[in-house]
Amino acid sequence: MFELFFYIFISHSTAIMTSDTKPQAKDLTHLLSNESKARQTSPLKGIFKYYKQPGITFLGGGLPLSDYFPFEKVTADIPTPSFSGGIGAPIEGENKTTIEVFKKAADNVPDQIELARSLQYGSTFGLPEFLQFIKEHTDMVHKVPYENWDVIVSVGNTEAWDSTLRTFCSKGDTILVEEYTFSSALESANGQGVNTVPVTMDEFGIIPEKLEELMSRWVGNKPKFLYTICTGQNPTGSSLSAERRKQIYDIACKYDFLIIEDEPYYFLQMETYTKDKAAREGKAVHDHDEFLKALVPSFISLDVEGRVVRLDSFSKVLAPGLRLGWIVGQKDLLERYVRLHEVSVQNPSGFSEALANALLRKWGHSGYLDWLIGLRAEYTHKRDVAIDALDQFVPKEVSSFNPPVAGMFFTVTLDASKHPKYKEFLEDPLKVEAAVHEQAIKQGCLLAPGSWFKAEGQSSPPQKNLPANPSHKTHIFFRGTYAAVPLDQLVVGLEKFGKAVRAEFGL
Repeated sequence: MFELFFYIFISHSTAIMTSDTKPQAKDLTHLLSNESKARQTSPLKGIFKYYKQPGITFLGGGLPLSDYFPFEKVTADIPTPSFSGGIGAPIEGENKTTIEVFKKAADNVPDQIELARSLQYGSTFGLPEFLQFIKEHTDMVHKVPYENWDVIVSVGNTEAWDSTLRTFCSKGDTILVEEYTFSSALESANGQGVNTVPVTMDEFGIIPEKLEELMSRWVGNKPKFLYTICTGQNPTGSSLSAERRKQIYDIACKYDFLIIEDEPYYFLQMETYTKDKAAREGKAVHDHDEFLKALVPSFISLDVEGRVVRLDSFSKVLAPGLRLGWIVGQKDLLERYVRLHEVSVQNPSGFSEALANALLRKWGHSGYLDWLIGLRAEYTHKRDVAIDALDQFVPKEVSSFNPPVAGMFFTVTLDASKHPKYKEFLEDPLKVEAAVHEQAIKQGCLLAPGSWFKAEGQSSPPQKNLPANPSHKTHIFFRGTYAAVPLDQLVVGLEKFGKAVRAEFGL
């Protein structure tokens, strides 16, 4: 029993798949928060090093015997690679594989995480077998270009983001965010007393020249980091190109701030939209190497200094309710996350880790890539249906939209100045936005107004003459998703939205 507990609490160690020729990360611990700098390793965690010491009867931990766990075996049916029936096909017949997680280890199942361990107080890093798969996956996809990087498991990206704020930001510190960004991310920062300064965007994401302009005139303490949802951005659907990512990374190095890349949609990169339905058929990606090469390079893949912290998640590719993700970064920075997690979330759900590990080990890296390729095809099709419907139903006289190349979201931009009550609304685009939103609900369709995601913070002291957005000042937008409903409902919903726009604009 003690050996079992020791296995849970051993120091984090995963196989290093890096080359001796790679550089070490730069020391960036000066960017840590006051809280993080002050936090010490939990003494209760430190005593577990004595588990293997001969003659020790361990009575120091509040660990219940696994004999008392009321779970003997967990069984799940999962689809079988290469998913010939498509993603979402019934899990039956040749498309069904059964995985089993036992309370005690089964000799014939390699790399399993038994319930006796997974349901116990677990490692703050994550369970070793699960971590190993994630690190292999990360190395395969991103090829992190410095040596001392690692991964830890998180409770999804929302928790990872909250921990990031606490790890690097003290009250009154400033961070950079996209001009429009995930509203919950803004609320988390505001709640911790962290200032948010927006960076100008266009339809392709952050404009590097505007970021450089902002930083070149910065007054006061520099921002701790740039927070970006850089692929399939929420809410705009924009994706940063490889060229822009390199430019932004160089600016971060020049002005000494971190980049937090929040990437839950990274593997939902799609084919470029075309109106020609026949041409769509021959564009699908099937080969693993082709799929990996088609992915836009991540910030972590460009990082030679260790100043990128990557937040990854299974929420959009497996299931949100697993509450599992992982953080990639240099070891010295991840260690501070671990100290925080020791006294907060404790550890990710062992139940979820055991199930996800069993699935991924059964599939293997090859099968998991097959799954991701299948998702790419599914989301490409759903995106195409959404854009086709927008083109058909939303009046072009007052609207425009850019087909996204990744993610779950599309935006419909409207010219508020063309609304018949624009003068009556005192030329306030937000009043038009509210009217369209109300009308859409009346028609039975709900899209999210763009103003809900607007970042309008300031630093202390305030920055003068923040770079202006070159986009038209009378434009408003609405965020929609093609991920949440079946295709028939998607088309019906966008038809309703088109009716709402026509009704409001008198068309």
